[in-house]
Amino acid sequence: MKFLLLSYTPAQAWDAETADVPSPEALDAFAAYQKFEAELRETGEFVQSEGLGHPAVSTTVRKTDAGVVATDGPFAELKEVLASFAIIDVSSLERARDIVARMVDALGEPMEIRPIMGDDFA
Repeated sequence: MKFLLLSYTPAQAWDAETADVPSPEALDAFAAYQKFEAELRETGEFVQSEGLGHPAVSTTVRKTDAGVVATDGPFAELKEVLASFAIIDVSSLERARDIVARMVDALGEPMEIRPIMGDDFA
């Protein structure tokens, strides 16, 4: 079963002005995450992982009465922002929960687990 792991960080902890210069705390968190990724590679459960750009450089596309409109940045003020994602391929939701619980314990920030709808999706 494949799961998408969404990692969130407090918006105030991520400054658009310094988004390209990671803080010492961010580097420590990345090093801790890399240990989990290495473990998942060894077990064959790792599929993919990527960090995401700062929300200030995002584009939001919406359908409106005037048509489809693209705007810069997120639409609403955010308390938490999506910072990264990973895809794992594990035997069960319980295994995904175990993995994510360890990550959250080590990194201290919330994560969301979403099943990936594959060929079985009807």
